[in-house]
Amino acid sequence: MILPLLLILASLLQHDGSDAESSHVSKFHLPSIKEQNGVQDSHQEKVITVSGEGMIHSPDFPHTYPRNTALVWRLVASSNMKIQLTFDQRFGLEDPEDGICKYDFVEIEDEKTLLGRWCGSQSAPSTLVSKGSQISVRFVSDEYFPSEPGFCIRYSLLPASVSEPGVPAAAAAAAAPTSLQEMEELSEAVEELGTVEEVLQFLEPERWQLDMEELYKPTWHVLGKSFIHNKKARGADLNLLREEVRLYSCTPRNFSVSLREELKRTDAIFWPSCLLVKRCGGNCACCSHRCFDCQCVPLRVTKKYHEVLLLKHRSGARGLQKSLTDVPLEHHEECSCVCKDDWD
Repeated sequence: MILPLLLILASLLQHDGSDAESSHVSKFHLPSIKEQNGVQDSHQEKVITVSGEGMIHSPDFPHTYPRNTALVWRLVASSNMKIQLTFDQRFGLEDPEDGICKYDFVEIEDEKTLLGRWCGSQSAPSTLVSKGSQISVRFVSDEYFPSEPGFCIRYSLLPASVSEPGVPAAAAAAAAPTSLQEMEELSEAVEELGTVEEVLQFLEPERWQLDMEELYKPTWHVLGKSFIHNKKARGADLNLLREEVRLYSCTPRNFSVSLREELKRTDAIFWPSCLLVKRCGGNCACCSHRCFDCQCVPLRVTKKYHEVLLLKHRSGARGLQKSLTDVPLEHHEECSCVCKDDWD
C-alpha cells in the first residue's frame, strides 16, 4: 500500500517541476517582441498600407527619442496613387559632424534612390512626393546624445496623374526653392554654369557684383581648413617595370564625386557640384593564387577639406544664402589587394 502511494507522490512532484521549468523558460528565454512605432531591427520593415492620412514619428515625439534605435517604415499605396510626405516644422536630431549626418538621422528612399538624410536642426524639406506608389523612411539613433523633439512626418495620397510642380529657370533664380524638386532643378541649372561670376549673376542679376564682394570679404577665419591641411607627398623606390604595373594595379587614383551625394546634403547646392578625390582602384592580378576573391581596399584614409561655394535656403527671407565653405572628403592614400576571406 505504501509503495503505490510513494509512486503517485513522485509523479505529482515531477509534474509540478516540469510546469515550473516551462514557466521559467517562457519568462526569461522567450521574451515577447514589443513593436514601438516601427521595428527595432534596421533589416526589417514595418509596412504601412496608405489609404488616407496618417503620420510616422520618432518615439516619444516631441520629446527626447531613445538611444540605440533603428526604425524603418515602408509606405505602400495603390498603383494609381502617389504618396506625399510633409515634415512637421518641429525637427531636431543630434548635430552632424563636418556637415555629415553620421549618428542620429532620418532618411527617405524612393525607388532605391536616397532622396536625402537630415539631422541636427537643419531645415528638412517641407514636402516630398513619391515617384511611384511606395516610399521608405528610416530613423537611426546611436548610443550617445539623443536630442529633441525628434521628427514627425505626415503622409497623404495624391493621384498618380498629378505632375510634380516645376520651376522655370528665371523663377528659380528669383526665389528660394521650397521643395526638394525645386532644389534639384536649381542644382542642375547651376551645375551647367562655368564660373562663380556666372552663378551669382544667374541667381541675382541685379546685385551679383555686390555678392561677389561680400563672398570674398575677409572674415574671422581668413584661411579655411583647406589651406591648413597641406598634402604630403610620398615617394616610392620602384624600378620602371614595377612602376608601370603599379599604374594599372590597386592604387589611389582620381575619381569625381558629387558633393550632394557624398555629403548626403539635399538641402544645399554646391559649386562646383563635383570634386576630384583619391580612391582605390585598379585590378589585383598579382594577388595570391590561393585567393578566389581578391579586392582592392584602402589601407590609409585621410580627410581633406575643399573650399567651395555653398548656396542654401535663407530661413524666413527671400533668395539664397551664399557663402564659401569647407567640405570634408575622404581620400585614400594607400591601397592594397586583400583576399576577401582574410579581410572579413
